Amino acid sequence: MTDAPRTTGGALVAAAVALFDEQGYERTSVDDIARAAGMSRSTFFRQYGGKDDVVFADHDVALASLRDLLDAPHESPWRAVCDAVLAAFDHFAADLGLARRRYRVVRGIPSLRDREIVTVFRYERLFAEHLRAHLPGLDPADAVAFSAAATAVHNHVLRRAIRGDDAVSRATLESALDDLLHRFAVHPEGEPPAPDDVVVAVFPRRMPVGEVARRLRDDLS
Repeated sequence: MTDAPRTTGGALVAAAVALFDEQGYERTSVDDIARAAGMSRSTFFRQYGGKDDVVFADHDVALASLRDLLDAPHESPWRAVCDAVLAAFDHFAADLGLARRRYRVVRGIPSLRDREIVTVFRYERLFAEHLRAHLPGLDPADAVAFSAAATAVHNHVLRRAIRGDDAVSRATLESALDDLLHRFAVHPEGEPPAPDDVVVAVFPRRMPVGEVARRLRDDLS
């Protein structure tokens, strides 16, 4: 997907996806899209690389918005990623009609499914880069694992909404992300102690070893 500036934004994406859904992706020409959007064929090609590009063009806008959100102060980098995921959900759930049409179109075209995979990776990479930039020394694998999990949770919840699951809402995603923070033990509110937690303690050198052992035993029991 190209990152060239868009002048028609979501309106052109909506027009193109509607045409693809109604008359078929292969049967819809660039001329059809340009005409529906009220622009010339040359303008379309100047701003978009082709039909594949226009299907996902609004993701450029979403990613730029999320990048700004991540750059703002947050209580923790992990929470910042979750806030960005929620913002992405708000963006796409705001027009479920468009989301449903795009889902139908992409599902039926192998090249678009491949492009969708690449697009999803752009979100994962943005989140992982944020974590690594704000947590020096973080294992890159942990940054990738959390980012991929957060993105997957978002996609799962959004797809349920697209398919008409009335039980799904923004709160569903909030709860899932909260669970994810606990699963990675990075929740800003901390974690309740578990029986197998490791306790690091400091005792005066003069304290008898037996008393040290007793205190450790009490903390671990």
